[in-house]
Amino acid sequence: METRDSNGNILIEGDTVQVIKDLKVKGSSMNLKRGTVVKKIHLTSNQEEVDCRINGSGIVLKTYFLKKV
Repeated sequence: METRDSNGNILIEGDTVQVIKDLKVKGSSMNLKRGTVVKKIHLTSNQEEVDCRINGSGIVLKTYFLKKV
């Protein structure tokens, strides 16, 4: 099972990615702006999702909103 970003690049544990679209976070007042850099991602059992921490909050992001830096 390979986890890929929006451009088709393979993501591995601990990669740094960038958000490619403004996103509203469900259940929170936080918004992620396009260009936000997320470091040290963690892969999940679902190949379309990655787990990460942004501003101290744990968030699961869909890989089609991310690109590898």
